[in-house]
Amino acid sequence: MNISLDLVKKVAANARLKLKEDELKKFVEEMKDILSNFSKLSKVDTANTPPSFHPIPVVNKTREDKTDECLDRDDALSLTPHSKDGYFRGPKVL
Repeated sequence: MNISLDLVKKVAANARLKLKEDELKKFVEEMKDILSNFSKLSKVDTANTPPSFHPIPVVNKTREDKTDECLDRDDALSLTPHSKDGYFRGPKVL
């Protein structure tokens, strides 16, 4: 692909970047380098390579759900100074 100064200006405008003239010239060379590296990657034979979505296997580590005795409401409310009429009191919303 031919990378020109106009193309870099267009990409910068799409990304809403305000680049100076020397920055634009620098990005022309950098974009050429990046695209040449991608062209090297496209030449690699990956026909017998399985897809790899994660570098290491992802395994869910879950625990068994166990029911236990609940805390009594009066005991729970005794732990906070912010209670009213048997409920927790929170800040006003409006």
